[in-house]
Amino acid sequence: MIRAAIAGLLALALASCATVPAAPNHPEARAYLAEADARADVDAALARAAASGKRVLLVMGANWCHDSRALAGWLKTRRFTTLTAARYEVVFVDVGVPQTGEGRNLDIARRFGLTEFPGTPALLVLTPEGKALNLDTAASWRNAASRSEDAIYAELAALASTPTP
Repeated sequence: MIRAAIAGLLALALASCATVPAAPNHPEARAYLAEADARADVDAALARAAASGKRVLLVMGANWCHDSRALAGWLKTRRFTTLTAARYEVVFVDVGVPQTGEGRNLDIARRFGLTEFPGTPALLVLTPEGKALNLDTAASWRNAASRSEDAIYAELAALASTPTP
């Protein structure tokens, strides 16, 4: 009896190890480079935006974070690259793990008025002059993997045409 119970538990344990996790409902990309010169990348994006009349889409995240990879993945799809090519200069900034005190490049977030960084990713839309247009929603992107493609697209499209205050 005990042997049968142990064999049954062992079979269940082995079966659970053999299951494959479900694929995510979103594309993923590793776009956050710790070795990049983030300040120079942001300044270059602002300069390109000033020359083109576009806005800067500043995506601050990390490759360890599934929400950051999900947002980067969506931004690299054809639907999103069409929008961003027309309306944004996109720059990805690696912020490490700010939730544990292991953050990096957080001075960039502060530069544009984002003083708290409760999770990753955060997304700022900037005018070519560096004015943040969405400080109220910048940190809300930390659930990007749970958002639908259409919801992300609608928000980015709306931010692209938000009047500058």
